[in-house]
Amino acid sequence: MSISRARVVLSLLDTLVGLKIFDVIHYATPNFLTVLNYHRIEDPFKQGFDTFKPNISATPQEFSRQMEYVKARFNVITCEQLAACLRGEKKLPPHAAIITFDDGYTDNLTNALPILQKYNLPAVIFLTTDFMGSDSPFYWDAVAYCFYHTKKNDAFLPLTGECSWHDEHSRERIMLRWIEAVKKLPEDEKRAMIRQIGPLLDVEIPAGAFANLHLTWEQVRAMRRSGIEFGSHTATHPILTRIPLEQARREIQESKRKIEAEIAEPVISLAYPNGGSADFSPDVMEAARQAGIEVAFTLLSGPTRYATVRKNPLAVRRIFLTYHDTFSKFVMKLMGITRLLNK
Repeated sequence: MSISRARVVLSLLDTLVGLKIFDVIHYATPNFLTVLNYHRIEDPFKQGFDTFKPNISATPQEFSRQMEYVKARFNVITCEQLAACLRGEKKLPPHAAIITFDDGYTDNLTNALPILQKYNLPAVIFLTTDFMGSDSPFYWDAVAYCFYHTKKNDAFLPLTGECSWHDEHSRERIMLRWIEAVKKLPEDEKRAMIRQIGPLLDVEIPAGAFANLHLTWEQVRAMRRSGIEFGSHTATHPILTRIPLEQARREIQESKRKIEAEIAEPVISLAYPNGGSADFSPDVMEAARQAGIEVAFTLLSGPTRYATVRKNPLAVRRIFLTYHDTFSKFVMKLMGITRLLNK
């Protein structure tokens, strides 16, 4: 799509949102569960930002606008309330929604929580437990750090070959292509590849480079006292279908037990790492069920009919959000329109 045509489309969408046309669709479809998926709430363009930009779901300003919209149109519930409905203890309200965050970044506390409290909205954070309170980065943040700090303009990278870049945009495009390639590898091979990226880019990551990036357990407990719910995102964030099934069981069980030990409450929810159709399976879902998980979430595009949620509560769809989304696109995603257009 040309730039001029894209601007016309965006202008049209803005007009439709302003006229509340999408509200007609919303109020005509009350029996859909809308699960929003966030990762980080931060400004990706602030001075010194050197971790993985695609994990920024919204700036604090945009997140506030989005939560104001959600508050006015949805009945936001918790995973525990959803599980109670699935157990037949209560009914789902019309226009039910769940606000979710993956991984467990500190900005969920510093930037997201005050906005959630402003609008009196609950949320669930899916924790990757081995990283909580740790300075060890997720691999995508380590790779991003190396690309952002390299002085090189070219490199031969395993999996993608000879690469060169001339500005931030082309450098980020190459970084994303390499991360997507390494993501497809078995976990042991992935870790071996990631260890090579610093030397290949002539970057040494200093001690403390990722200090305070992840929540501590003390912060988790404080957020729980503020009404935030917590679920499992595994212990180390492997793609569960790319490790042996017994290892996948341990990832789910150990993460669940660790959170329960830290907050002294049962954990009944799980978000599958990466969450695509190839990233969970009937065997993985059964492992989650046996671990005591009652509701589990994918990153297949939502929303989801209530009947489908009841039929398969271990494969609930979510709406992946990114800081690139305009407010109009955010609205379209929540209405399920972008999912229909992408079919």
